[in-house]
Amino acid sequence: MSKVLVIGCGGVASVAIQKCCQASEVFTELCLASRTRSKCDELAAKLKGKTATKITTAQVDADDVNQVIALIRAEKPDLVMNVALPYQDLTLMDACLACGVDYMDAANYEPEDTDDPKWRAIYEKRCREAGFSAYFDYSWQWAYRKRFEDAGIMALLGCGFDPGVTQAYCAYAKKHEFDTIDTIDILDCNGGDHGYAFATNFNPEVNLREVSAPGSYWENGHWVEVPAMSIKREYDFDQVGKKDMYLLHHEEIESLAQTIPEARRIRFFMTFGQSYLDHMRCLEDVGMLSTTPVEFEGHQIVPIKFLKTLLPDPASLGPRTKGKTNIGCIFTGKKAGRDKKWAIYNVCDHQACYREVGSQAISYTTGVPVMCGALMVLTDKWRRPGVFTVDELDPDPFLDALDKYGLPRSIESDPVLVP
Repeated sequence: MSKVLVIGCGGVASVAIQKCCQASEVFTELCLASRTRSKCDELAAKLKGKTATKITTAQVDADDVNQVIALIRAEKPDLVMNVALPYQDLTLMDACLACGVDYMDAANYEPEDTDDPKWRAIYEKRCREAGFSAYFDYSWQWAYRKRFEDAGIMALLGCGFDPGVTQAYCAYAKKHEFDTIDTIDILDCNGGDHGYAFATNFNPEVNLREVSAPGSYWENGHWVEVPAMSIKREYDFDQVGKKDMYLLHHEEIESLAQTIPEARRIRFFMTFGQSYLDHMRCLEDVGMLSTTPVEFEGHQIVPIKFLKTLLPDPASLGPRTKGKTNIGCIFTGKKAGRDKKWAIYNVCDHQACYREVGSQAISYTTGVPVMCGALMVLTDKWRRPGVFTVDELDPDPFLDALDKYGLPRSIESDPVLVP
């Protein structure tokens, strides 16, 4: 019997909350909190009478640590589930430390204001020392390790699909399939079609910043950075077909380089259609992806935030998105002295997700792992003091939960490798 405080009520949160309600024997109570309480009230009303889980709602500004502390102390949850934005990760971790409560999120920290001088100085030092320039990285949250250990509480970082499930796939491969792993390729394919000329499948600010940044991969013990979208491959995905995919920087590479240190190369690829890329490059060229405020008719506006108001809400894409996703990992390495290649992945259908929880598959493939990660912590299968990424934890019960709650794994013993 556990109580969870859920921060955020967007598309991913809606899926995670509904899946928690399917395991009401563990998630006996949920408090849904957001800057806009009406969103929480609407979802609570939708679920009323359909679950044994008790659902309450609250209003909170997740950027205000004192507000979050007050809410945690009032609600007394066993776990704080952060499914808001990665901008709030540190604020919520601070609040959990102050209150002695376990914490989890779906993506690692990045700043909302990339022009902040204090953050910028630390960021530029990290760029020089680490060798990659993405705005998001684990160092900010890893710095909390000792404080969480000393407090006897846990922080589970990045428990979506990628990062999250992909790291569990890697931990599973290391535990069961390989003696040593040589290469890892993480492939994220969205074969869905929503019919819009341009839209993002999750928060536009986060999505467009990620995609437009330089790509990077881990090779022979260091980062290799390349211009955005400069490495392209075609791959034939099970149940989706042939798609163009592009190498991106992604946070799980950073943790996997530590947990699987023998890996010679770790890469991340994501599929994009030409129309998406053309729109994104045009928006970037005219400055619409900038986070630097500009003056417009006497007001300061952030271009990418203004763009977000013009684009379709990702949470609204469910009823019109058709097709499937295919996300997983391909490995090469050795087992019992022999060369081996192996793949593990999940295929998810957009319309099946919509029929079950009213969302498209991108929110579903993130929200289900969030719920399963919370399940691991609350049932003590993963719980221990400190700050952890998914690849540091036992993959078996987590993957079993994913199989049960909607994201079953598929295995391929002779996959086609990515050149």
